[in-house]
Amino acid sequence: MRYYIIAGEASGDLHASNLIRALSARDPEAIFRGWGGDLMEKQGAVIVKHYRDLAFMGFLEVVAHLPTILKNFSFCEKDLLAWHPDVLILVDYPGFNLRMAKFAKTHGIKVFYYISPQLWAWRSSRVKSIKKWVDRMFVILPFEQEFYARYKYNVDFHGHPLLDVIHERMEVPARADFLAASGLSDLPIIALLPGSRRMEIEKMLRIMVAVSPSFPGFQLVIAGAPSIEEAFYREILHGTNIRVVINQTYHLLSHASAALVTSGTATLETALIGVPQVVCYRGNAISYLIARRLVHVKYISLVNLICDKVIVPELIQQDLTVNNLVKVLNSLLAEGPAREAVLTGYQELRTLLGGSGASGRVAGLMVKYLTEK
Repeated sequence: MRYYIIAGEASGDLHASNLIRALSARDPEAIFRGWGGDLMEKQGAVIVKHYRDLAFMGFLEVVAHLPTILKNFSFCEKDLLAWHPDVLILVDYPGFNLRMAKFAKTHGIKVFYYISPQLWAWRSSRVKSIKKWVDRMFVILPFEQEFYARYKYNVDFHGHPLLDVIHERMEVPARADFLAASGLSDLPIIALLPGSRRMEIEKMLRIMVAVSPSFPGFQLVIAGAPSIEEAFYREILHGTNIRVVINQTYHLLSHASAALVTSGTATLETALIGVPQVVCYRGNAISYLIARRLVHVKYISLVNLICDKVIVPELIQQDLTVNNLVKVLNSLLAEGPAREAVLTGYQELRTLLGGSGASGRVAGLMVKYLTEK
């Protein structure tokens, strides 16, 4: 069968790549084409547009890049019709993918959605569109089944694929080997995860590195995104001695004492590896004010959302200051109740997310649904 997959971000590329591998194991005739990144390409997909050219964050940024976004829609529609797959698989990225769901469905192409848009946070009215244009929805958060059930829409939940990803990549090199290969000293590590988009990194990294003078006994190390060249980070760091480790986030976290993490999938990855973290977020002021009126969630991190309580501290917008970061980070680095509470919460999180093998179970269901008469 022919699978067209659209993933517009680094996390989508990761999960789509594992889905492709699982689909290939269950469908020997599988052919893949789509939008994504290097990981999808390594699993055999023909990538017609890389996600690094699609990452626009915030309301104002989207408006500013509207001509480019409209061109992307047109290009994708033409490419989809020309290739005409057996199924279009959409991976998160709702602003783009919900429009493509409607387009595909109206042109007789079956639509699967893998990793639901966060409709439980805002714009729940979009459920009507999903029910109309999406044949099957595959969710990765346990509470999403209940959310969709309120709208009389049956979805599939079979665990979170990050459990598999982390398990597969956790052949961690010895600390001495990792430090030597990365050019790091023997000081304990504070990992910095500023995000995967340029706009996001520019906003977050400057304040993260500003805590460095308060932690002379530690080395700050940046987890560089694979799609961002090291020179980009160096421009922001202005010649400091802070190191950047590209495409080795899991290894870095495995040897870190704590982490500063930009809100997103990385908060969940950090939790599953077991590293105490401070979740950080600061966006465009106007975009944030608009979002605050529209978004209805108690927490910004996936860790706290899934557990429905505070497991990891969150510093958002005006609360994200150097003084606050230093204070909270100090409490997590010290052996004591704050650090212990985070680590205990992580154990609860793992239980809620289900067992390993999520990608394989979803792939099996997809093939089943596609071959059913």
